[in-house]
Amino acid sequence: MKVIVIGAGRVGSQVATALDLEGHDIVVVDKDPTVFNRLGKAFKGRTITGHGYDRDVLTDAGIERADALVAVTSGDNHNIVAALMAKNVFRVPKVVARIYDPERARIYAHLGIPTIASTAWSAERVKDMIVHGDLNHVMELGNGEVDLLEVSVPEGLVGKSVRDVTVPGEILVSALVRQGRGLIHGSGTVFERGDVMYVMVLSSAQSTFKRMLGLD
Repeated sequence: MKVIVIGAGRVGSQVATALDLEGHDIVVVDKDPTVFNRLGKAFKGRTITGHGYDRDVLTDAGIERADALVAVTSGDNHNIVAALMAKNVFRVPKVVARIYDPERARIYAHLGIPTIASTAWSAERVKDMIVHGDLNHVMELGNGEVDLLEVSVPEGLVGKSVRDVTVPGEILVSALVRQGRGLIHGSGTVFERGDVMYVMVLSSAQSTFKRMLGLD
């Protein structure tokens, strides 16, 4: 995948280096060239000095061919402008923006921009949203201890039951959508091809759940 990361702070640099290690084509944009040191000597991607909401900068970064853009600067306005430009002007398939003001989350959701609030932001979550498109973070409960995830049932789970992805106290399938209709299921309900499940997952059980889905 070709991914553009706007902002080379702590999270942006972690996202960029993690994706770079997995072999993705990464371009990092930041107005301060000194922060590119965070990427380390092993980083194989490109760096561009400039504002991530500047059209010329984005064009130089190759946004017309980008598969994803992650906006993780320290400013909500900068992030959302870059995200909207990527989504609406350049039609980038996957766009994620960081926000500090959770009250804005609903506005961004209506604009079709997936966001994660600062309190629950992590490089691993961003990577999941970019690389694992079938696993979508819908909302967080509390201070991020529990996530509600929307997951397209993978082929490996078709024919298996809800109890096969249930871990008491850690992972709970709360509902299914089948052929556009919502279902309240039982533990013995069998997954069918095309199902979408909504799952409550403890943050500490994220790795376990991804292994169940075959994502790790």
